[in-house]
Amino acid sequence: MKNNRAIQCLSLYSVYFLCLLIVFSCSPDPKIPVYGDFPTEVAEIFANKCATSGCHNDASYKGASNLNLTSFHNLFLGSSSGSPVIPYRSDFSSLVYFINTYSDLGPINNPTMPLNGKALSKNEVLTIKKWIDKGAPDINGHIMWSDGLNRKKYYVLNQGCDVVTVFDADTQLPIRYINVGNNPSVAESPHMIRVSPDGKYWYVIFVASHILQKYRTSDDALVGEISLGNYQDWNTIAISNDGKKAYCVSWNSNSRLAVVDLEHMKLLHNIGGGSFSDAHGVALNQSNDTLYITRQTGNYIYKIDTSLTAILEVTLDNSKLPNATSLLDPHEITFSPDGKTYFVSCQKSNEVRVMKTAGDVLIKVIQTGKYPLEFAKSIKHNQLFVTCQDEPSLNINSKGCVTAINMTTYQAQNYPVGYQPHGIGVDDVRDLLIVASRNISSSGPAPHHTGVCGRNGFVNYLDLNTMNVLSKKTEVASDPYSIAVKP
Repeated sequence: MKNNRAIQCLSLYSVYFLCLLIVFSCSPDPKIPVYGDFPTEVAEIFANKCATSGCHNDASYKGASNLNLTSFHNLFLGSSSGSPVIPYRSDFSSLVYFINTYSDLGPINNPTMPLNGKALSKNEVLTIKKWIDKGAPDINGHIMWSDGLNRKKYYVLNQGCDVVTVFDADTQLPIRYINVGNNPSVAESPHMIRVSPDGKYWYVIFVASHILQKYRTSDDALVGEISLGNYQDWNTIAISNDGKKAYCVSWNSNSRLAVVDLEHMKLLHNIGGGSFSDAHGVALNQSNDTLYITRQTGNYIYKIDTSLTAILEVTLDNSKLPNATSLLDPHEITFSPDGKTYFVSCQKSNEVRVMKTAGDVLIKVIQTGKYPLEFAKSIKHNQLFVTCQDEPSLNINSKGCVTAINMTTYQAQNYPVGYQPHGIGVDDVRDLLIVASRNISSSGPAPHHTGVCGRNGFVNYLDLNTMNVLSKKTEVASDPYSIAVKP
């Protein structure tokens, strides 16, 4: 009887252990750890080599250029110098410059990361580069800033690199780099970028090429291009209020004016051939029936009806005596919101001259910082801003200022900002003034990193309510020269 009971117990234990064996043998394999929603092969590099104690982790990132690599989300919050990873563009992603020690893989910047640690292998660097060139997706395939076709943006044109840096307006972070021009083998030097009045397109013209290019603002894809004629030195562009025509100006001794049908990207007119010279800035009056073009050497500007029947010379000193000698040297021109006056920056005399549109009469001379250039208007704050590239500073890391002008009282004040500021834009929704500094002088502030185009420029922001320069300073590719804001 006892033997039978023992046999029964052994049988029950056998069944129990057999069930345990079946359960554990059929359980799923442990999941591969997910590090901050990065793809596994990228996550392993970041977790083991970058987001470590004393470096780019939650506890230490503020002392490591504010770059947190613990998660996909944190990476795309940016760093102290902007966006270390630009989707699809490892060549413009500064993170790659600092992990790379292989000359055949692109720029090498110091100090090499991991700091005081073993350099990444070539395969690890290639893994990061390939991931970025595929858009730098998260583990689920999501690519940052790929949503929101109506996203508000700032466009910063880089004259030294044939690219446009695209910024997200909400975060003020660079989100894309777009190649412009049609000849990768030569520098075409894009000079000005403009957004259409309806915000659907942006346009670029080039100093070292004869084309005008058109891009969509929704996805920043090239829509088309057109030759402006067999001439170069194209500097500026004005777009009609309905967005259907562009007026493009070339700057040389025999200047040209090209009129373009923007809907069909068709050249309508190309005039010049000695009719005017040293043409630079261009603006349309409120009714769009008259074009004003600055003559960059002298004391006068050109006034042309848009039917192109006459070219008049308008002096900026009420003398009625046009003089081509370098006196005022008008650079840029823009109209007041009501169109009753227009403003001209005079780079030689360090002034903005205010002209009454009716009769083209000088009504005010406003002193600015040294070498005034580009304009931007804030309708909300009734302010006109002009970048002054050469205003001296006691700070060795600062050169230049923005002169803010009240468009009613003409009171003006200078605000130091950047190093050789040139491009300028206004975001009235976010109360921001955006200023691009060329920083092309070797005596300027050393960039945080040097990329494929050499010495970087940078972008600053000023609060329009206080005119304080914000702490955020973003590096961009070489020679940021022109800014456009998508409304």
